[in-house]
Amino acid sequence: MNSRYIEIMDTTLRDGEQTSGVSFSASEKLTIAQILLQEVKVDRIEVASARVSEGEFQAVQKITEWAKANGFLDKIEVLTFVDGDSSINWMLESGARVMNLLTKGSLNHLKHQLKKSPQEHFEDIRKVIELAENSGIDCNVYLEDWSNGMRDSPEYVFQSLDFLVTQPVKRILLPDTLGILTPSESYKFVKSIVDRYPNSHFEFHAHNDYDLSIANVMEALRAGAHGLHLTVNGMGERTGNAPLASTIAVINDLMPEFKTSVNERSLYSVSKLVETFSGIRIPSNKPIVGESVFTQTAGIHADGDKKNNLYFSKLMPERFGRQRLYALGKTSGKANIENNLRDLGITLTDSDLKKVTQRIIELGDRKEAVTPEDLPYIISDILASNAIEEKVVIVNYVLTHSKNLKPSATLQIRFEDEIFEENAQGDGQYDAFMNALKKIYCRKGISLPMLTDYAVRIPPGGKTDALCETIITWAINGKDVKTRGLDSDQTVSAIMATQKMLNLIGIPSATELTPEIPLVVAV
Repeated sequence: MNSRYIEIMDTTLRDGEQTSGVSFSASEKLTIAQILLQEVKVDRIEVASARVSEGEFQAVQKITEWAKANGFLDKIEVLTFVDGDSSINWMLESGARVMNLLTKGSLNHLKHQLKKSPQEHFEDIRKVIELAENSGIDCNVYLEDWSNGMRDSPEYVFQSLDFLVTQPVKRILLPDTLGILTPSESYKFVKSIVDRYPNSHFEFHAHNDYDLSIANVMEALRAGAHGLHLTVNGMGERTGNAPLASTIAVINDLMPEFKTSVNERSLYSVSKLVETFSGIRIPSNKPIVGESVFTQTAGIHADGDKKNNLYFSKLMPERFGRQRLYALGKTSGKANIENNLRDLGITLTDSDLKKVTQRIIELGDRKEAVTPEDLPYIISDILASNAIEEKVVIVNYVLTHSKNLKPSATLQIRFEDEIFEENAQGDGQYDAFMNALKKIYCRKGISLPMLTDYAVRIPPGGKTDALCETIITWAINGKDVKTRGLDSDQTVSAIMATQKMLNLIGIPSATELTPEIPLVVAV
């Protein structure tokens, strides 16, 4: 089947910059323009509105200078206005050679904003188009508020189109300016226009106010639209425009009767670039470009992926320059962990794998997710624990820290079937904990090993909820011995490292310790 080619115009630098709080610098605009045309390979880009500001003018100059030197000048477009020769002169000075002329696409806008008759407006448009043609500027025309025009004043819309198709206009652009259309209306309105003017080129410009932009794009294409206007990350005024990445994926997978020039593998990288420059964070679950959309969280899904790719779809992450990940947390199963271990080149015995799985589930109950970067630390902690017989257990503790008061700790520790309790203050929470521990061990003159080094590290790129690995060096029998603890809380990880040290030095004999509380038999 022959696929019909659809032109893609990206308007991130014009309509997308109307996202609240977003303003790209001239150099940022140039970088995005270069990526969109050279890497993403969209057909055209709309880069600015004429006469907005000096900064906008300088940005367009930078882009057009680069575009002219690299053969892209005919792909650079600017929004202009029906303002005599003002926008035309701005275009000429900036170096741009394709204008998208903003005209009124509804009678309501024409009457209340311009307060002109259709004939007056058409004459003004004709003069601007003539000036553009005489100046060597190609002209496309927007019908602003076209969707409301088709609902409320279709006679005026067709009157406008009857006029425009007689003019030297390359493309007529049909914007759903307020994002009001339903899919059925998108099909009906576009089809009625395409059928009536078969020799003209029409493009659909969707907004997402009702979260229907992708559905409306699909119906506009089926109705015969020749091009689409999209933005990176769906940026744009109010709720934004139809998103570039999702639209391209939908066309490629669900609408084989259409094709575009867009390179899928560049969609994620341009998304991250625009996220960085705009300061607008991408939701983690945003299709195609969100951080978590190719991450399997449930263990049953990871298991199914191993068994004939049961949870795979056409949306393979490799298409977009990404990779499938398997989340580690309380819902992780053995398969999730095995997939992450495979990526790290690590193989564990079934026994160790079971322990690692249990540890990840425990940690996942206390933090949102365990990252793959955490995994080596968890394995190290588990393997180190395997070598130590756990006869000394820190059963419970309470740590307090208050302004202008010394930190304190209350500690319960079990030696096999006996439990002892102590409390103490210190210069910090861990120091208070150690002072309470020393009280228990030193009651009969038994000293704990000297702490000679204390180091904390987190995985690369770790956040505030990252796992902490605390490595403590102790002087035991004239040798330096390191023990490690792992937890999302730094003090807790230090306590875990200390417990390993206590098991290395062994249990004091029962006669050496005199509990200050009645002995408690562990149940």
